[in-house]
Amino acid sequence: MSDRIKTAGSIVIKGAREHNLKNIDLTLPRENLIVITGISGSGKSSLAFDTLYAEGQRRYVESLSAYARQFLGQMEKPDVDFIEGLSPAIAIEQKSTHRNPRSTVATVTEIYDYFRLLYARIGKATCYNCGKPIEKQSVQMIVDQALGLPQNSRFMVLAPMIRGRKGEYREVFQGLKRDGYLRVRVDGEVRSLEDPIKLEKNKKHTIEVVVDRLVVEGDLRMRLTDSVETALQLSSGLVIIDIQGGEEVLFSEHYSCADCGISYEELEPRSFSFNSPYGACPECSGLGFRMEIDPQRVVPDPSLSISEGAILTLQNWSESMTFRMIEQVADHFGFSVRVPFVKLSDAQKDICLYGSGKKEIRFRFEHKNGRGVWEHTSKWEGFIPNLKRRYRQTGSSGIRDWIEGFMAALPCPACQGGRLKKEALSVRIGYLNISDLTRLSIKEADQFFDSLKLNKREQSIGEQIFKEIKSRLRFLVNVGLDYLTLDRSAGTISGGEAQRIRLATQIGSQLVGVLYILDEPSIGLHQRDNRRLIEALIRLRDLGNTVIVVEHDREMITSADIVVDLGPGAGRRGGKVVACGTPAEIISNSKSLTGKFLSGKEKIIGPERHHKSNGKKLSLYGATGNNLKSIDVHIPLGNFVCVTGVSGSGKSTLINETLYRVLSRKLYKSKESPLHHKRLEGDETIDKVIS
Repeated sequence: MSDRIKTAGSIVIKGAREHNLKNIDLTLPRENLIVITGISGSGKSSLAFDTLYAEGQRRYVESLSAYARQFLGQMEKPDVDFIEGLSPAIAIEQKSTHRNPRSTVATVTEIYDYFRLLYARIGKATCYNCGKPIEKQSVQMIVDQALGLPQNSRFMVLAPMIRGRKGEYREVFQGLKRDGYLRVRVDGEVRSLEDPIKLEKNKKHTIEVVVDRLVVEGDLRMRLTDSVETALQLSSGLVIIDIQGGEEVLFSEHYSCADCGISYEELEPRSFSFNSPYGACPECSGLGFRMEIDPQRVVPDPSLSISEGAILTLQNWSESMTFRMIEQVADHFGFSVRVPFVKLSDAQKDICLYGSGKKEIRFRFEHKNGRGVWEHTSKWEGFIPNLKRRYRQTGSSGIRDWIEGFMAALPCPACQGGRLKKEALSVRIGYLNISDLTRLSIKEADQFFDSLKLNKREQSIGEQIFKEIKSRLRFLVNVGLDYLTLDRSAGTISGGEAQRIRLATQIGSQLVGVLYILDEPSIGLHQRDNRRLIEALIRLRDLGNTVIVVEHDREMITSADIVVDLGPGAGRRGGKVVACGTPAEIISNSKSLTGKFLSGKEKIIGPERHHKSNGKKLSLYGATGNNLKSIDVHIPLGNFVCVTGVSGSGKSTLINETLYRVLSRKLYKSKESPLHHKRLEGDETIDKVIS
């Protein structure tokens, strides 16, 4: 370590007074793993983040041009006399900043960018209709399909030269005019090249050349063949047949299914991007889910009968017209509204919720005052279609808010949560499409690429891409995140997980000479995974970086090159350097409280008697969310209960994604759906839940 300190130099801090720091002077050797520890409030973050990181950032911003600085704003200098030997600083804090539903583990780690590139280069396309491999479509195959139109059909042959790209394209229009073309279709409108065409530079435009306009009559095979060949040359293998009064069909010289007449565009990385209109599923706009009426919210307690309020939209409406209608629907189809909903057959439940289909029912209503009877015959709409219709038609924000209480984010029926167009989801590497690949955990994806067998051409094309993917996956495994699935929403990961993702990303960037500052990276980690995290930090150090960690973990402290112990107390009683040195020097320092705990002189003594439960318990049965194996859990109430296990064992799945969501839905009518379970018992004494 002394050789490293000598050659790498030091960070020298003089007179640090930020927050509660007491005019600290400190010399820290560069290119070392340095742990700053001490009791809560002793000034650890004030030294690491508010002094070192803040000054590193301020100096970096000041080195930029005046033009760049105007966008970043003025950064205040921390309260310190001076700091020498400071490198550009990167803070990796414990917070999840990605609240965009489009952000996933794969996108924030940039792994998905390489997936898109890989599938565009070596992916094998199949027909989404019949599943057969997609083959290139010849000119004659395109001509034959066009000539197969009914007699006297009128159509245009278009060459899509520009597809959804920004620009004015004046030179393109001038070149087409010089080549003898008369018309183009710009953003869906056919325009003459004789007229000036002005496009907004910063908007995306689609430009298609009108190569020919034809009528299916007589012998036009030769002319059509020439036109198709010309269009293919103009647009790099694409041609559009736009049928007047009908649909337009895109043909590709590269990907098509002869049996189904389906053509794909040339595969590009953007074809696999759910953030691009060229790849995103048109039904859900690339989100993978849609807000739909959730049957579980319409019938939250199926143990009740319809007459007892099983269907939430009917509660307190036993005298309403709708209730009298469902009574007669039940009579018509042979079931009772007084039987628990859970005991109805699936067909009977579907009739209640989704309607009678094509079957009509004779409804009969007697006026309360006995003045007559009203009868009519109609179909039963069903509660869920009724809510959907009212949601579309209402102008009342109150009714919309009420109906939204029955909605949940359900998988998109078009892409089944895959986020992409069906063409992109029909491209595979091995046996997986790109959506299937992102559904794997990081560990499973790593194993998939290890076992993937490719031919020489695929190996040659994908060699560098595979290297980047594998290295990023391995870095994530090394920081203890192998259990996360790549499609996990970035907004659902914990602060500790987000921090380790950023750490893995920084290791993958291979930066040298940087000051990294981390905030308790071991928090939430099981001891089994802690060693891998420490090894990752040592690897970051060995690249030639200085790593400063604010930490309380024993193993992290003893693995450090240098330990800075702040204290002796918190707040006003803190802010001083109690001890600084190697872990061994800290242990032998009689002034260091941290050293006393490391040496065993001080110990944390647990209570002699544990608090007894109040005799009640919360029981969750049959939890099968994510990796849970249909477990039953009984939690004593009135106690401090700890749920532990190695990373990825299912702790968050059980508590946060199942138990909390069940209680939140029952108490607050939350829109978050709990993961699958059979039932919850013992919750009748709970009136509030906080996460």
